[in-house]
Amino acid sequence: QVQFVESGGGLVQPGGSLRLSCVASGITQSISYMGWHRQVPGNKRTFVGSISGSGTDNYAAAVRGRFTVSRDRGANSVFLQMDSLRPEDTAVYYCYTTVLQRDGAPFAYWGQGTQVTVSS
Repeated sequence: QVQFVESGGGLVQPGGSLRLSCVASGITQSISYMGWHRQVPGNKRTFVGSISGSGTDNYAAAVRGRFTVSRDRGANSVFLQMDSLRPEDTAVYYCYTTVLQRDGAPFAYWGQGTQVTVSS
């Protein structure tokens, strides 16, 4: 059974920092990408950032230069360092991991989400 443990969310003032962590367990397939999406109530879930198995990272324009995704492959963990936070970064943040199935098709597992609130 695939399980995720997300942590690190909370309330922070504008300009502050938070670090989110996500540990995945029970995954038997080969993991390709790990990363983060976020969702504001009433809106669609949107891409934040990801990192490949080779360490190549990619970010949404809204967070590039402020957020950093990192990964511990041995521990099946992914992290999101968020700096210079803005009120518009307030959302539920979801980690995910993409695996390759037997037929080569990708499949994504999702964490349960952690709330990040940026407010003074």
